[in-house]
Amino acid sequence: MPSIRPVSDLRNKFADISRIVHETAEPVFLTKNGYGDMVVMSIEVYERKLFESEIYFKLKEAELEAKSSTIRYSHEEVFADVRKNLADTLAEDDA
Repeated sequence: MPSIRPVSDLRNKFADISRIVHETAEPVFLTKNGYGDMVVMSIEVYERKLFESEIYFKLKEAELEAKSSTIRYSHEEVFADVRKNLADTLAEDDA
């Protein structure tokens, strides 16, 4: 169940809100005059959501590219390319 609090609790009960977002790993929704105003969440939850959003964006981009091209790569080709790029990067770091 989402936690919904008045925005004044951010000032008056900050420690409560901080405890809730860290213990539950869920956001707290803040209202102003009875309407949604903002959301407070822990840094960890924010970073996880950002990461998930980035992954979703990259998958969507790959899906669109796959629809516009008939070129397909086997997993052996992909992993060989990744290994080569990684080896090249490590060689540059050693230089």
